[in-house]
Amino acid sequence: MKREILNIEKSKSPSGLQREILELSVLYEVTRQVMAPFPIEERMRKVLEVLHEKMGMERGTLTLLDADGENLTIEIAHGLDDHEIKKGRYKVGEGITGKVVEAGEPIAVPNIGEEPLFLNRTGTRRDFRRNRIAFICVPIKIDQETIGALSVDRLFKGDVSLNEDLRLLTILSSIIAQAVANYRLREQEKEKLQSENIELKRELAKKFHPANIIGESKRMKEVYAAIDMVSRTRSTVLLRGETGTGKELVAHAIHYASLRSKGPFVKVSCAALPETLLESELFGYEKGAFTGAVTNKPGRFEMADGGTLFLDEIGDISANMQIKLLRALQEREFERVGGTKTLRVDVRVIAATNRDLEKAIQEKQFREDLYYRLNVVPIFLPSLRERREDIPLLVSYFLKREALENGKEVRYVSDAAMDYLMNYSWPGNIRELENAMERAVILCQSDTLEENLFPIPGQKGHPATIHLKDDGTSSGSGMDEISGNLSDAVEKLEKKLIQEALKKTNGNQRKAAKVLGVTERILGYKVKNYSLK
Repeated sequence: MKREILNIEKSKSPSGLQREILELSVLYEVTRQVMAPFPIEERMRKVLEVLHEKMGMERGTLTLLDADGENLTIEIAHGLDDHEIKKGRYKVGEGITGKVVEAGEPIAVPNIGEEPLFLNRTGTRRDFRRNRIAFICVPIKIDQETIGALSVDRLFKGDVSLNEDLRLLTILSSIIAQAVANYRLREQEKEKLQSENIELKRELAKKFHPANIIGESKRMKEVYAAIDMVSRTRSTVLLRGETGTGKELVAHAIHYASLRSKGPFVKVSCAALPETLLESELFGYEKGAFTGAVTNKPGRFEMADGGTLFLDEIGDISANMQIKLLRALQEREFERVGGTKTLRVDVRVIAATNRDLEKAIQEKQFREDLYYRLNVVPIFLPSLRERREDIPLLVSYFLKREALENGKEVRYVSDAAMDYLMNYSWPGNIRELENAMERAVILCQSDTLEENLFPIPGQKGHPATIHLKDDGTSSGSGMDEISGNLSDAVEKLEKKLIQEALKKTNGNQRKAAKVLGVTERILGYKVKNYSLK
């Protein structure tokens, strides 16, 4: 059958069954080219080559409307050079191609030398007045909307039926239209995803920009100046400060203000993982490195290539991991767990800790060389009690946010409640204030937050110890058992409260944290700090 088709194609005037077989061959080849995994321009160029090789159709062109729908330009052509293609421009309604697009109907001209509408805009048919050349042009439609035209030349012969060519090209135009429609749909989805990605990055940059880190105190202005300074460098940054002071937020701000803002921001909580898992999380692992490693997995260093890696709670990593991390920071190279290939990355490291690293070095719990590698540019974040003038701003922000998120009509904070918030020591810092505001908004039954909605232990008018009743509610007793200087008294009170809450909740830290009005993370830190069980 293949040999028979080739013989038919070489014949000068196929007819009847031969013509049908030839058309089937053309349709098969065109469909195959349209479905090929190549750029659409290459696929359309192949389609025009098929028409030339199999059907003897010359100067095939694919002409499409521009975005305004007013002008037509040749996008793909066979038998035309680049200069001739550039000259192929028409307005809708101009020339035969313009008329076809305007009316959405095909036109077949037996002899272009006798057709006044034929413009020969490309200048390729220099002898068309003497040679009898037929011109066939069919519209390309998507959902009844004409988006362009497919046209070809044919040397005029009496035994060639233009109607048959017109029918074949009309079928081919519908195949081309479907390919163009699919291409446009993919491009629209791609543009949408790109637009969403750009918007997401813009929102992230806006969210973590220093201007949106709340605080106007002198201490916070010093932090802003430090962020501005280090964001323009590649230096490693060490963020110091108590738990809940906003170290992760500052890390984000540095990243999005830097030249690496278009790269990834990758976070690792070093204290949340045991040593073996932390190593594979940071450096990745090779297939078969350990039980369960069924495939290769890149680590966070690789994922952060070209961007920023945020190592939170860096002071809690083991001595063995400190050695491995030191090499990665110093040489910017490492091997995956179970691998031998050395990998190099371009990563900016920002580390954070609430520990006293200098004391940890003296106690041989933290490597001095790693400390100096991390402590290139230190930024100290003040506790909330060191920036009390920012509390009203933070309260206003959390009030609006929590009211909106919880569907509450809470708008104000009473003077007594504000005084109460201003005088509290906030050992959990901003995170504790955020939690207290969320709880108060949820419990509030009016448009104003009152002092009694903030059951912060140890404050005037509120219980110093927590006793759980059978129904899950709590009652308090005074501070009769607390004595000594202020620092010791606060520590004793806090420890006693935590012990009481854990006892009544059978050691459930989540329930205990809810009773105490703090986050589970803060409670976990304090349980560890006080060596409670």
